[in-house]
Amino acid sequence: MKEALFYEKKDNDKVRCRLCPQLCLIGRGESGDCFIRKNIDGKLYAMEYGRVSSAHLDPIEKKPLYHFYPGSTIFSIGGIGCNLSCPWCQNWSIAQPKDSFSGTSVGDALEQFTQTLSSEQVVEIAKRYIPSKNIGVAYTYNEPFTVYEYVKDTAMLAKEAGMHNVIVTNGYVLEEPLREVLPYVDAMNIDVKGFSESFYRKLGGHLRPVLKAAELAKQHCHIEITNLIVPGLNDTKEDFEKLVDWIANSLGKDTPLHFSRYFPSYRMTTIPTPTETLRLAENIAREKLDYVYLGNV
Repeated sequence: MKEALFYEKKDNDKVRCRLCPQLCLIGRGESGDCFIRKNIDGKLYAMEYGRVSSAHLDPIEKKPLYHFYPGSTIFSIGGIGCNLSCPWCQNWSIAQPKDSFSGTSVGDALEQFTQTLSSEQVVEIAKRYIPSKNIGVAYTYNEPFTVYEYVKDTAMLAKEAGMHNVIVTNGYVLEEPLREVLPYVDAMNIDVKGFSESFYRKLGGHLRPVLKAAELAKQHCHIEITNLIVPGLNDTKEDFEKLVDWIANSLGKDTPLHFSRYFPSYRMTTIPTPTETLRLAENIAREKLDYVYLGNV
């Protein structure tokens, strides 16, 4: 573990985390909404620093990034925890570890789901994959910004080694920490989950910080947007039009958009997204955007 960045001490040994828009006020011995940032004796710690739950060499298109070194691979790592609560999460066993293990503490979850992998080891492994067309390191699988310090330190080392860094994220991060890490980031896929405040409230978050993060990231690196279409929640013509208009006007019509098909998982049993809904979204997007893709079809 490592003492966290972006927090302030409050009365009675409480701390206010200032990494993401949740702005968790965390009491002594407690964790934030992400589960893995914990108050120990009045200090906030990134408990998962230097640990991973998953490590694989993936095609870059799996992130999904279709316009960033297509045909290459990228060494992808992830941990546990997330700062939103999507009831359809495909990776819920690591994103929401408190729902998938028998223990009660962050330490129990780390012991069960993760193994030690230092930033230096990540970069060395990434280098060994260069003959397999590896271009760098991707921070993915769970929400990377919940283990911000590890991502930043690893990205700095990867950049020094001449490698690229990719972040696959829900975009739920505050401006100051995002600005601090962006100089080391080459590409991001940002999951804009819906386009209404009421929709984001169902996930325990807010829409505007995600849009702001994407707009800021666009100024510094390559970005692509993903939107998982969930029947009955974010699948109307109006939803698609608002998303597409924002991308065209705020990010640029050359920003790739990936519409992804939902399948039942975690707490959601709704039927998979109908293909006709995906085609509707695609047709609307192609009127204003240059690059539109359908995923999980």
